[in-house]
Amino acid sequence: MFNEPLGFIGVGNIGNPMALNLIRAGHEIHVFDLDEARMANLIELGANPMESVSDIAKNCPTIITSLPGPKEINEVIAGTNGILENAVPGTIHVDLSTNLPSEAVRLAKMYEAEGIILLDAPVSGGVPRAIDGTLAVMVGGPQTAFEKCYPIFEAIGDHIFHMGESGNGALVKLINNLVSISARQTVVEALALANGAGLDPERALEVMQTGSANRQILGGAEKIFEEDYGNPTFALRLARKDLGLALQVGIEVETPTPMASSAYENLTRALKAGYGDSSSDSAFSIYKKD
Repeated sequence: MFNEPLGFIGVGNIGNPMALNLIRAGHEIHVFDLDEARMANLIELGANPMESVSDIAKNCPTIITSLPGPKEINEVIAGTNGILENAVPGTIHVDLSTNLPSEAVRLAKMYEAEGIILLDAPVSGGVPRAIDGTLAVMVGGPQTAFEKCYPIFEAIGDHIFHMGESGNGALVKLINNLVSISARQTVVEALALANGAGLDPERALEVMQTGSANRQILGGAEKIFEEDYGNPTFALRLARKDLGLALQVGIEVETPTPMASSAYENLTRALKAGYGDSSSDSAFSIYKKD
């Protein structure tokens, strides 16, 4: 248990239940989000609302962030009135967001010059597991900081991994997402091929589920046929964003990722067709014949 308050920046779809579980675990939380309505339930349970990122940085020796992506992470850390300008030496920043490994390393070095520690600690499991407190947490950064922050990870997850140096948490998250997102789009494409060839795709799925196709990849694949892809736990635009980050890693380390590239193209077509806020299974709709 921490003797000082934890600062939590970004309490959206997945950040909110994580902050809630920290409160339930007995931690004192100072919270900030650009959308004040997102903080309401946390404030009711005792969280202290703050007015800005700088207020969090000035008052909390340990800061947690859950943000949409690299742009927002960089702005919160290095932007005007950000953490870097306002945090004191010895502060630990636990970033639960999905970031580029190279960005995580760059920001960690920037912090190091000011005596601040960054742990890149993205999570996996989506909103349902965030609510249950059963996320997988993948952490990169100094071992001592990881050990100090273990009570934080324990409150939000039940599979906690220290992956070594800075950037490794971000890297393994993108590797995980590359597999899950690309594999699902392969299933979407296979069912679209069945449909295009005049075969009932639902019957094709029945065969795939009992044949050599991996059962884990096909888990819940019936949802691909839903007409309403709304209210997803992980929107298509977010899947595309994460897959794009994984592709960027491939470019940076000069490793081809053709299967992931094809999946990214599928998601881009679906995004342009208006399915950005739907589940990634909605990519099936772009194949449907009238």
